[in-house]
Amino acid sequence: MTNPSLSDSRRKFLKTSALALAGVIAPPVLALSGNTVRKRPLFNINRRGVEAKMRLRFFPYELKLRDVFTVATYSRTTTPDVQVELEYDGVVGYGEASMPQYLGQTLDSVMGFLRKVDLSQFSDPFRMEDIMAYIDSLSPGDTAAKAAVDIALHDLTGKLLGAPWYRLWGLDAGKAPLTTYTIGIDTSDVVRRKTEEAASKFNILKVKLGGGNDREMIETIRSVTDLPLSVDANQGWTDRIQAVDEIAWLAEKGAVLIEQPLPKERLDDNAWVTAHSSLPVFADEAVQRLPDVLRVKGAYHGINVKLMKCTGMREAWKMINLAHALGMKVMVGCMTETSCAISAAAQLSPATDFADLDGNLLIVNDRFRGMEVIEGKITLPELPGVGVCRL
Repeated sequence: MTNPSLSDSRRKFLKTSALALAGVIAPPVLALSGNTVRKRPLFNINRRGVEAKMRLRFFPYELKLRDVFTVATYSRTTTPDVQVELEYDGVVGYGEASMPQYLGQTLDSVMGFLRKVDLSQFSDPFRMEDIMAYIDSLSPGDTAAKAAVDIALHDLTGKLLGAPWYRLWGLDAGKAPLTTYTIGIDTSDVVRRKTEEAASKFNILKVKLGGGNDREMIETIRSVTDLPLSVDANQGWTDRIQAVDEIAWLAEKGAVLIEQPLPKERLDDNAWVTAHSSLPVFADEAVQRLPDVLRVKGAYHGINVKLMKCTGMREAWKMINLAHALGMKVMVGCMTETSCAISAAAQLSPATDFADLDGNLLIVNDRFRGMEVIEGKITLPELPGVGVCRL
């Protein structure tokens, strides 16, 4: 019998919600095809009465940096990248694989991996766990290539549901943190210029150290601004006692955290540094995927989660929740990427403590518009999926 205390609208909501949860049908939602918004129902059968299939497309795309980017171990002016499109019944989800040098992945390896992907066995894009388990099973590595498919799948399903992923995870966009802006290792003149450009737009700067001119870098930045500093040694320090001394000096200079002070293989030495550090110490290279979170518990105060390291949004979400359950802090970071992958990572940002999502700001040939940085703060768009549209 119908409950007379329920309003018609409330009764309709409960009915459609129950059906959606049962996987039978979902109410019409907004979806994007390219940049066009339209209404469509969610079925595995498309409008022509034919079972819909997912179609994967991909192509290489070189990211061109605004300036030479130098860290403790290398310099570069470009980053190889592969752009991915995943289409289902006329709706397209976007993804990408970015391949900075230290990941050990190449354009050929990513393209080769994606050629092996066969999604014909999946007619339902909402079987995300099954789909990504299959993707992960294709090789033991290739994390950036896997992330490209994962991001495109999240973008596609978010568009089919008509909601951005931060909402689907139950997050508050207003809790997205500030993002850092990165100052790479360079000469004093270049560091000063980059700092002057960034100081009026951001509320915290990230500084790459470990290149042998650490104190000169910091003193140059301090001649321009007193903004808080996030310091990334990129495994560039070798002596644990000296590392602790450097951290103490950096704390006096306004640093608020340290990433990866020693080589990732030296877990015990990094644990010693963490125990004696006057600042929070975060693992970056030492944490790639979900099992690494438990392994580094006690050796670092927190972890830096990056989509290209961990195979994408699905695993990043699990890593964030596990780290917090273990009492660890979380930073969401990035490589040099277009706004596609940056906006995908930004969907996770309200669940994190720190963010370093400036990779799209370091390039001159972005293909997308998405997450924006307004007065130094991550601002999430209302667009569904990962929150991007093509330029």
